[in-house]
Amino acid sequence: MNSSILVINCGSSSLKFALIDSASHEAVMTGLAEKLGLADACITFKHDGGKQTALLSAPDHAAAMHAIIEKLQQVSLLDSVKAIGHRVVHGGEHFKQSALLDETAIDEIERCIKLAPLHNPAHILGIRTAIKEFPSLPQVAVFDTSFHQTMPEKAYLYAVPMKLYRENSLRRYGMHGTSYRFVAEEAAKMLGKPADETSLVIAHLGNGASISAIRNGKCADTSMGLTPLEGLVMGTRSGDIDPSVFGYLATERGMDITSITNMLNKESGLLGLSELSNDCRELEEAAAKGHEGAKRALEVFAYRLAKYVASMSVGAGRLDAVVFTGGIGENSSFLRAEVINQLGFLGLKLDAAANEACIRGKAGRITAADSVPALVINTNEELMIAMDTAELAGLAK
Repeated sequence: MNSSILVINCGSSSLKFALIDSASHEAVMTGLAEKLGLADACITFKHDGGKQTALLSAPDHAAAMHAIIEKLQQVSLLDSVKAIGHRVVHGGEHFKQSALLDETAIDEIERCIKLAPLHNPAHILGIRTAIKEFPSLPQVAVFDTSFHQTMPEKAYLYAVPMKLYRENSLRRYGMHGTSYRFVAEEAAKMLGKPADETSLVIAHLGNGASISAIRNGKCADTSMGLTPLEGLVMGTRSGDIDPSVFGYLATERGMDITSITNMLNKESGLLGLSELSNDCRELEEAAAKGHEGAKRALEVFAYRLAKYVASMSVGAGRLDAVVFTGGIGENSSFLRAEVINQLGFLGLKLDAAANEACIRGKAGRITAADSVPALVINTNEELMIAMDTAELAGLAK
């Protein structure tokens, strides 16, 4: 077969992977190792239409990588792997684009641990494990933050003493950049315009959700900040909140910084508002049956998103299209309708039939012919990582 790229997305207790054919851009095999650190750690492979799950020999990332290698050998795919691409959440200000990995680059990723303490340590572990297992292959890091490094100072600075930026790197960074880069290029194609002449507002909506302004193909603003907590209402994250909440809850409820931060990240958002679930599908079903908490959560989610679409239009400079992507953006016709119906003043008019049709992998336009376009585009972060890896490893054709 053609040469392929192994894409690794390492979390603290999981390792997600995809084997991407560098010629066809198709995923030949995908899989997920989960519950790492627990006795019942397992790995699931999807290949040739089949699905197989097995317990790992040990509950760690090294065992997961060994299992991937064994599986690739078993199905005669290991020799096709010519490079490895790693998703890395935070590259700080140092990484403005994807980078070949060497000790210097890994050191820089380690320096960003303070900015992503839940994510970067796991990425480094995955990188070091992959280098040990594939010492002769080029390896590349693709950063969630790098796409947002084109934001102007007026968009990324917080209005706090400048010494906190200079000395502690306190600023807005943004996430989901790999997704935005892919979707922005696909949107330009759908609109029949060059990417560098296209201005968009893109909403990446999943359990983690964000929105970005794209001005002439480059990021001009985004909703997530120093961490993924800022911005939109999410599955379990609060999004924007008055920072005085920390002092208020410390006084009123005796909570400390750690417990408040944990609450805002893991117990808030759709889950906190609904008192039912962080799953959008479950909430839509419950709301249709009259569940008040579910209705409340969806209304807040849609209203906050509509407000952000309007505000991000300032960063975009003009509105060639509004784009929905991510698990919720690609599948929730209900929430897309709720948002678009609140944005008539921006020239958006929903095409209800087209909107209902754009689910389960179907992309397309969901607004009327005389409307500002709103598009549904299926993101593909793994392909973007694979393409960057192929280029930096000298494999791109």
